[in-house]
Amino acid sequence: MALFLISRRVPVVAAVIIVLAALLRALLIWRWDSYGALQLPLMVETGCAVLIAGAAASRLGEPERVGGRWLPVLRLGATLALTGGAAAALAAAGIGAHMAGGSLDMLRNLAGSTGLGLLCAAVLGGGLAWTGPAGHLIAAAYALYAAWHGTPTTSPLLWPARAPSDIGAWLCAGLVFVIGVAVVSVRGARDRAEE
Repeated sequence: MALFLISRRVPVVAAVIIVLAALLRALLIWRWDSYGALQLPLMVETGCAVLIAGAAASRLGEPERVGGRWLPVLRLGATLALTGGAAAALAAAGIGAHMAGGSLDMLRNLAGSTGLGLLCAAVLGGGLAWTGPAGHLIAAAYALYAAWHGTPTTSPLLWPARAPSDIGAWLCAGLVFVIGVAVVSVRGARDRAEE
């Protein structure tokens, strides 16, 4: 198990997630206008999602797939542990500070972005797992901007711009997360062509 976690760079990813949570805490100390207060946590959540999705890739490639029958269980455990750890670290960073949307909104955004990253890791490879969460961040930032100026979005696909109590946004983000975790657990991230 230790070799699996090291091959996935899980200790490094966990350390960077803790640094991102500390950065979020430092950012939450300052007073921001409501637009900045909405976007700052979203950027940190997306950063955590990119790290988690990138950790789905293995540098060993095909030999790892042949080497063990417990591989899907290890992938599932590592992904859930990193996501749960990131959610706990970001929620702890928000204690005693005003985080727009609160911890539940943060959990929804983190889960949905992580699911997008995991799906990109399965389709495009671990090196390009960042493209899904980054692209969604751009769309969500625009939707937050539109909502801040009085034109709220109605699409649950842009869950960061929806209210924390929006069931459709929760279902959409949760479904993307569950599908992403399932695909990466069973199939793993796509190997590079040279492996």
